Amino acid sequence: MAPVRRCLLLALLGTALPALAAPLSEADVRAQAEQFVVRQYAAPGSRVDVKSEALDPRLRIADCAASLATSLPGGVRMTPRLSVLVRCPAADGWTLRVPVELHVFRQVLVASRPLVRGDGIVAADVHAEQRDVTRLPYGYVESMDQVAERSLSRPVAAGSVLTPSALGGRQMVRAGDHVQLVAEMDGIAVRAEGIALGSGDAGARMRVRNGNSGRVVDAVVRAPGVVVALP
Repeated sequence: MAPVRRCLLLALLGTALPALAAPLSEADVRAQAEQFVVRQYAAPGSRVDVKSEALDPRLRIADCAASLATSLPGGVRMTPRLSVLVRCPAADGWTLRVPVELHVFRQVLVASRPLVRGDGIVAADVHAEQRDVTRLPYGYVESMDQVAERSLSRPVAAGSVLTPSALGGRQMVRAGDHVQLVAEMDGIAVRAEGIALGSGDAGARMRVRNGNSGRVVDAVVRAPGVVVALP
């Protein structure tokens, strides 16, 4: 065969033969699982850290003629540990379960001081901190919009993450409201107009300014728009 014809034949064969896919490694499968989890949990203002665990060293991963498919069998859940299914969808494919450790860091509201049951929450009561929300099984609150006009259903210690379960109903009294200030003594009740200097639900303590005398007294919320002066 003439050298020119042989070179042309080799060139034609070289373009006709498909490139062989590189064998799949454990690192390939683990990287596929990690990238999938990051995509599922990524959100503005969040930082996602994922680390997969080593697979069984006896495992031999066959090549896959198709693109690998990934899924979360339990759905997207905010838990520290997940299992990702990595599957070869080819006719003679396979499925592997890859355990991963998940960390999702977000800004959440934390109590700046001890908060009392019944208190309304204002900006000075809380501050934002970055926390791993996968380690917060009772949930978390991200913004003041979520607590607007809400009161606490239980005490919250300083430094504790504010949770949805700690939020009660809407406040019966809000700062600046005109309220009925009731003073009780020896079975006699005296009523006056007052202005609430704080916010809260039933049972919350707050300061109230007497509309007649201008005197500021401590009071407790009894009903919507009604507070009782403390002795």
